[in-house]
Amino acid sequence: MIKRFSFLSSRRGQATTEVVLLFPFFVIFILFVIKIFGLLVLSQKMEIAGYYAARRFQLQSHETDYYQNTWDRRYLEKDIQEKLESYLGLNNPGMRKFLSVSKLKMDIARSGTWTRITLTAHTRPPRIRFLCNYNKDEVCYRDAKCLKGYAFLCETGGEVSVIKYVGKNERVVPYQRPEGK
Repeated sequence: MIKRFSFLSSRRGQATTEVVLLFPFFVIFILFVIKIFGLLVLSQKMEIAGYYAARRFQLQSHETDYYQNTWDRRYLEKDIQEKLESYLGLNNPGMRKFLSVSKLKMDIARSGTWTRITLTAHTRPPRIRFLCNYNKDEVCYRDAKCLKGYAFLCETGGEVSVIKYVGKNERVVPYQRPEGK
């Protein structure tokens, strides 16, 4: 039995130099994957939040000007905004850092038939130190896509936007016979 596994002890070990040199590249790759995954999660959460905001506004908003300018603006829009911020994790520091979200903006534009609800999440730049230490003009020499990526990673961040359209609230009025029964 001992002779069967003796070949394992006779080999030389792997040089750790390759592992030590490749470790920083592995860390950089993992950081990029985590940030991209965070943006994908933010995108999906924005779609769900947009559907929630549109449907709730459709069902609870009013048609008259008086209620549109009072109750809808003062209460309904603010309550939807608070629920969306809570859902996206703006109240939770860990989720806020993972998704890189700095603020959420909700715009509601009414028209005759359709209401357009636009959600815009502003993201902070990931600012990975060892990538942002270099001058962008030297790194991105005459490359517009590289400059845009550098600006997103190190300077400005970006925006994730979702637009939803909903029709008027056409709730069915219950039928009542003329005699009131």
